Amino acid sequence: MFALVAGRFAQADSRRRARMYVLGLLSGAERKNSWTLAEQAGDLTPDGMQRLLNFYRWDADATRDDIRSYVLRHLGDPGGVVVADETGFLKKGTKSAGVQREYSGTAGRIENCQLGVFLTYVSPRGRALIDRELYLPKSWTDDRTRCEEAGIGDAVDFATKPELAQRMLERLLDAGADVEWFTADEAYGDNPGLRSWCEQAGLNYVMAISRGHRFDTTAGKARADDLAAAAPRKGWQRLSAGEGSKGHRLYDWLLIDPATPGGQQLLVRRSISKPTELAYYICHTTYPAPIAELVRVAGSRWAVEETFQFAKNETGLDHYQVRKYHAWYRHITLSMLAAAFLTATAHAERLRDEKGAAQRRKNT
Repeated sequence: MFALVAGRFAQADSRRRARMYVLGLLSGAERKNSWTLAEQAGDLTPDGMQRLLNFYRWDADATRDDIRSYVLRHLGDPGGVVVADETGFLKKGTKSAGVQREYSGTAGRIENCQLGVFLTYVSPRGRALIDRELYLPKSWTDDRTRCEEAGIGDAVDFATKPELAQRMLERLLDAGADVEWFTADEAYGDNPGLRSWCEQAGLNYVMAISRGHRFDTTAGKARADDLAAAAPRKGWQRLSAGEGSKGHRLYDWLLIDPATPGGQQLLVRRSISKPTELAYYICHTTYPAPIAELVRVAGSRWAVEETFQFAKNETGLDHYQVRKYHAWYRHITLSMLAAAFLTATAHAERLRDEKGAAQRRKNT
């Protein structure tokens, strides 16, 4: 795995350090910061690992591209879905790039944190992070002196989370990736710019939206919740949105075609145990897709939290101790590399076990 990215490191020492860094991320150490990774490598101080993140010459973006290609090669599937979502990294102080007090879904409350926006590839073969962007609030981008201290160049301007997601999707499609589906929560689904870009790029999407989202209909504009309330009862279907820890996640689903000029459809999810709990999705496809396929794509988004948790627990995604902008990208990229390796290896092991079991059945 490391041989795929070794050429991205300009010096022999940086390559050696990077390999030891990744091995440390793959170790059983409880915390995976520069101190503990240095101990795993046999160093007396964390200086070498800090140099890897802060000073050595190597291309984190090219390494990211290698990771994306690796994931798509090993986990690629016709049913693959790309998911955009953010996760929080709790931090103390005010010096770490992008840090401020804001809501963190990780903590479930307002905390002092950084927010990273990620693309995750989800398929029946596994799931892995394939791209990342650090969200910089306006409190940072409007203060160029503060940005300079954190290593943020003048060319880095404010971008919303949907804009960051669009940048990553552009990189994915520009690389020639064969993906058909994209999904995200309502912070992205409610953004008309992102939806329009997906439609122009020919990328099918199923994105969550707020209940007050307005659709163009033959009778004028109508809210998503009003369209759902006016739909006939017989239109609901009970379908699985995928398997969870307790079996299939069953909900009642309704697909409404408001006959919009852009060909957008409304997908509604209703809880079986609490029928008043509804969720809404906006869908756009380049071909007629059955409701079961749209439900499958919508359900793929739930895998992202598990992917974040896996990377944080197993490969130290949030264990870094760096403040500089480019150092954040470097640690996150190496953590993504280690996590992709684990996911691809697990898939290969499952295939081997399945082939072995089939051969044993054949022999008996």
